Amino acid sequence: MTDKQKMLAGRLYIAQGEEIRRDILRCRKILRRFNQTGIENFRRRTKLLQELFARAGKNIYIEPPFHCDYGAQISVGDNFYANVNCVILDVCAVTIGSDVFLGPNVGIYTAAHPLDAAVRAERLEYGSPINIGDGGWLGGGVSVLPGVTIGANAVIGAGSVVTKNIPANVVAAGNPCRVLRRLTARDRKFWEKQKQEYCRLA
Repeated sequence: MTDKQKMLAGRLYIAQGEEIRRDILRCRKILRRFNQTGIENFRRRTKLLQELFARAGKNIYIEPPFHCDYGAQISVGDNFYANVNCVILDVCAVTIGSDVFLGPNVGIYTAAHPLDAAVRAERLEYGSPINIGDGGWLGGGVSVLPGVTIGANAVIGAGSVVTKNIPANVVAAGNPCRVLRRLTARDRKFWEKQKQEYCRLA
């Protein structure tokens, strides 16, 4: 297996070889153009993200600056929004559903290193995929670690470090992140009432 094949399979690999270097260079070139675009170049930004990602749904927006390793392992659904300083280390697949919001300084990290210092010093690393379901909201400064799945509609509190899977339809927070409570019909009624008040005052 090549190092790229090992990387994508979640096995130990070294970030070397012509194929990996070519992929990194491609990503850096697109990111440089993306991060240098002005707010008036919305269409240009969108096209660059479509070029960069494996899949880019409709109506996606990422506020520069944005950083990722390859881009080619990232898939996002429709109506995706990421605030400033989003970092996605996509040595393995990152799959993000539709209607997902990321606050500022969110980090999504599929990359990891061996715990043994001697093996780590040989530049060996590995990764595990990350999945974020439809309707999720990750607050500012959230870190999502390798191998984690966050269920649909989950709300992750600001500053949380997500080390394990989080189920759908919950509020979770902390370091390590843990479920605080489920989202219920009471939440929906409360926010529907707030929305009606907003419309009334519009």
